[in-house]
Amino acid sequence: MITAIVAVLGTLAGSAIAHLSQRSHRKADDARARRTEALTAVAELATALANHRRAMWVREDLRLRGEDWADARAESHTTRSAITAPLLRVQVLLPSIADAAQTAARAAYSLRASESESGLRARREHAITTTDSLVNAAAAAIAT
Repeated sequence: MITAIVAVLGTLAGSAIAHLSQRSHRKADDARARRTEALTAVAELATALANHRRAMWVREDLRLRGEDWADARAESHTTRSAITAPLLRVQVLLPSIADAAQTAARAAYSLRASESESGLRARREHAITTTDSLVNAAAAAIAT
């Protein structure tokens, strides 16, 4: 009788340990998947911001030089639109860096209507700096 009770208790303990182990592995896998998804979202946003900065640089440089910038304007509308989805993903997946993401996006948008080449250069540098800050904030958030 005692042997049967010990066997049942051993089976129950083994089952509980296996369940806890599986749950622990599942949580670790879920956390790893969330970090990977967050990293992808940040990389896509940083890429979209860089593309928009480049498009805005070309557009505003042409405009400041008095050249035809209609095609560049259309391109900048496309690159600005491409920021929307990754920006949203970053804000949802990493809410702790949502403000940094918004700041980086606004800085990229601010290249518009620069009043001089030096102003355009300064706005571009600011946009690069804010994107770098976003990436650093993301790295810290993902590492935790």
